[in-house]
Amino acid sequence: MPEGAHDHLSLNAHKFCDPYTTAKGEPRASVALGQLDTLWFNTGSLCNITCAHCYMESSPVKDDLAYLRRQDVVDFLTEIKRDNLPTRSIGFTGGEPFMNPDFLAILDLTLKRDFQVLVLTNAMKPLGQKYQDLLDLKKHHGTEALTFRVSIDHFSQKLHEQERGENTWGAMESGVKWLMEHGFQINIAGRTLWHENEITSRKGYQALFDAWGLAIDAYNLEHLVLFPEMDDTQDVPEITTACWDILGVRPDAQMCASSRMVVLRKGDQSAKVTPCTLLPYDTAFDLGETLSQAAGDVQLNHPHCAKFCVLGGASCSA
Repeated sequence: MPEGAHDHLSLNAHKFCDPYTTAKGEPRASVALGQLDTLWFNTGSLCNITCAHCYMESSPVKDDLAYLRRQDVVDFLTEIKRDNLPTRSIGFTGGEPFMNPDFLAILDLTLKRDFQVLVLTNAMKPLGQKYQDLLDLKKHHGTEALTFRVSIDHFSQKLHEQERGENTWGAMESGVKWLMEHGFQINIAGRTLWHENEITSRKGYQALFDAWGLAIDAYNLEHLVLFPEMDDTQDVPEITTACWDILGVRPDAQMCASSRMVVLRKGDQSAKVTPCTLLPYDTAFDLGETLSQAAGDVQLNHPHCAKFCVLGGASCSA
């Protein structure tokens, strides 16, 4: 296994070792990049809270991913224009993006270049400290190209705070209501930690949205995204080339068929391109320092590829 590769994730030490062959000796599935529809930027792994089951292991002390710099973003957006790439959507995730001191400048330059922009946020204090900046951004760019995806892990305060910590609900509620009251587009990201069926979850979220007076349709799969869970203690199957037909799943429906993510790791001088939002730390999945270098196939040699994407059917993109 390459240095830095997912050595803590798979309980079966023989799985996810060879990029091209499974533990059973079968050919590992891969995904080709059809076209780069969405480019994600991880703004840094620091977050204002510590969740119990964070996909990115973010926290107030987790700084493995440094704050992305404005120039890093400029370089990649310039490459998109220079090479006439079809990319129309830019996503920002973290950590909490609003903790990055360059983030408002990054948002401004991205909107100036006429991209559709999606920002993943917990809508808490870091966002609240930028209310005036966001109003200035709205004045210059409007709201049609900018969407905030706010994390509400459960529609009840009790279970949301079970995941996010005490006293996290009120700050999030204030942020959500402020965004809606000021005309910003928002959608919601929920979790499936509690094994409720989807209809029950969406019904609960709709009741919450109605109570808050939010114009969000919980039954619209873009307005409310319910993400599957990734349990690092549970063994997961490896995805072989035969799995596409067995599962009735298409390679071109996977996140890495249409997106890439840019990260800046602590200590690195330059940003790296990874296949997706789920693999920011695993250097075995580094695809290069430019989008052209990162245009090759992605071997599904990670438990997250199986659990979250192929079997879970999830995608972080809008």
